[in-house]
Order: sequence, then C-alpha cells, then structure tokens
Amino acid sequence: MNLPDKSQLQYFVSGIDAFSDACGRAIAWLTLLMVLTQFAVVVLRYLFDTGWIALQESILFMHALVFLLGAAYTLRHEGHVRVDIFYEHLSRRRQALVDGLGTLFLLWPVCAYILWASWGYVTNSWQLLEGSREAGGLPGVFLLKTSILLMASLLALQGLSMFLKNLLIIFDRGEGD
Repeated sequence: MNLPDKSQLQYFVSGIDAFSDACGRAIAWLTLLMVLTQFAVVVLRYLFDTGWIALQESILFMHALVFLLGAAYTLRHEGHVRVDIFYEHLSRRRQALVDGLGTLFLLWPVCAYILWASWGYVTNSWQLLEGSREAGGLPGVFLLKTSILLMASLLALQGLSMFLKNLLIIFDRGEGD
C-alpha cells in the first residue's frame, strides 16, 4: 500500500491533534465558569432569596458543552474507558491494528449515525430558533443542540488522526511484530 510521505502524514496528524488540544483546553475553562456560576446561583438563592432561570440554565448548557465538545480531547488523550484483557499484551503493531479497526468499524460508524440521526433534530431547532421553554430562560437552545453535530464531527476528525497514526505504526518497517 502506498501511503503519502510519512512526514506529511505526521504533520497532518499533528495539526489535528493540536486542534483537539486547543478545543479541549478552551472547553476546560467552562468547568471553572460552571463552578463559579453555580456558586453565584447558591449565593443568590440562599443569601438574597433571588435567582434567574437563565443563570441556572447556563449551568446546564456549560455542562453539556464540556462533555460534548470535550469528547475528542478525551479520545486524543485516551481518557475513555478501555476494557481489555488481551490488548495490553499485544505488540505495538497489533495494538495499532486493533485501534485502527476500532476506529474504522466502531468510532466512525457511530459518528456517522449521530450526525445522521441528529441532523433533523438540530435543523428543526434552527428553523424555530428554539429557545428555552421556561420564562426568562436562555434563547439559544438551537445553538446547544448544534453541539451534538460538532461533537460527532470533532470525534470523527480525532478518529482520523488516530487512524493515520495507527497506519504509520502498522506500515513502519522498522517496527517488529
């Protein structure tokens, strides 16, 4: 199999990984903002006997964004749950084969399904410019729903990086079986 120049693939993979890292670091700041917002909600409620629905909903929005948009970063750093019995005892090349096949037959089909299944849900929300059902709630529910499509796209992109890294390992002639 003829692959593009190894250095070109590595550069491309590094670019995807850097993008995932930048997204992950940016999204990580939402966790701090979420904690501070939750603290403000508690202080407002129990010290001042007041509160705003929009402020409470913003915590829900931030929580969803942390998980949805942080998934690719987690995948990049192998922070996902891996249950295996044999994988850790395999050679590096065979681990790359397992990971590559997992990307090809599990990750990408799931991403494609999420994109396909949520497309109508998200576009309908955009057509309505859907907002909160609560009086005084946040108006941008359609933007939050869009993060479902972004999550699947970011995961698929990070999967491409993983797949290419695994191809490089599999076809590296200097690596033993």
